[in-house]
Amino acid sequence: MTASFTESHSDPTVQPVPASVVRQVDAADTTLHNPKRAVISLGSNLGNRLETLQGAVDALEDTPGVRVKAVSPVYETEPWGVPADSQPSYFNAVVVLKTTLPPSSLLERAHAVEEAFHRVREERWGPRTIDVDIVSYAEEVSDDPVLTLPHPRAHERAFVLAPWHDVDPEAQLPGRGPVAALLESVAPAGVAPRADLELQLPE
Repeated sequence: MTASFTESHSDPTVQPVPASVVRQVDAADTTLHNPKRAVISLGSNLGNRLETLQGAVDALEDTPGVRVKAVSPVYETEPWGVPADSQPSYFNAVVVLKTTLPPSSLLERAHAVEEAFHRVREERWGPRTIDVDIVSYAEEVSDDPVLTLPHPRAHERAFVLAPWHDVDPEAQLPGRGPVAALLESVAPAGVAPRADLELQLPE
């Protein structure tokens, strides 16, 4: 945004942007330099699963300081940690972001997206409308119990590794190594690509 937007417009219904606002926008824009790369895992097994995943992608893109750079193919996954056929299957995907938000703020936004889609946390591995997990943030490694980075179980979850590998074959999971190698070491049973489904990259 430049100062030219503060000049008069030919349309009298359009109000000029105050110079103070222009300065604020220009200052905020500088924060978009040197963004960090983050990987987000999405999962849904209640309601319109594909629509919910797309809504989560769009909500992330609408977050100030976040740009969605890539969206993986959709996978269908049997629920983890529960008896077979006790829950609907999941749709899973991975989103690659560039962000200027610190990890704590990105986590807050992930929780806000879950709340917007009425995520309920009543039981571990219970069904949910949407699950938004931060898988990795740049090269950061942290054992903070509020946000452990990378995600402590990402390296053993095919429903995270497979879509991530699809969208970024050269990806590395900090502290664990290449995603391709990790994917080879996990059992892919119950995780299947859904070539008939597609998430849209926000424009």
